[in-house]
Amino acid sequence: MPTPYLTLAEVESTAREAHRTQTDKAGRPYVEHLAAVAEGVRIRGGSDEQIAAAWLHDAVEDGALSRQWLDEAPLPQQVKEMVLAVTKRDGEDLSAYTGRILATPGALLIKESDLAHNADPDRLAVLEPATRTRLTAKYAQVRGLLGLPGAELPADQQDPANPAGG
Repeated sequence: MPTPYLTLAEVESTAREAHRTQTDKAGRPYVEHLAAVAEGVRIRGGSDEQIAAAWLHDAVEDGALSRQWLDEAPLPQQVKEMVLAVTKRDGEDLSAYTGRILATPGALLIKESDLAHNADPDRLAVLEPATRTRLTAKYAQVRGLLGLPGAELPADQQDPANPAGG
């Protein structure tokens, strides 16, 4: 008899445990980011599979869970594919990364929610100005490559010699 899939509650618990000692760039518990991304996927109409992938979206990239764990986990293949789609690979350029997200059914919603939380002004406000500026530009560039709204930089962060930001 096949092993049943992990429930959403079990996926959440696994992600919380895997990331329990990590903090974000502002020193906040990293699980707050995971919860916000999962909730963002939910309120955007995401499926249970997308919500599960949102909980796990940084697990392999951050080394909180291994690729082997993901490969062997009792999860639908679609969840695994979405997690891997949003997992940045060493040395990978941004166009390959965003192309993989766009080519993987369901992954764009996860990345959209991730970017929305990462770019939250309240979350960015606690960072050093140089870090805030760098990340804001990076998130806008990724949004642009993914065809998401909000790819424009705020006027105070645009380079006057290159107002398009690219």
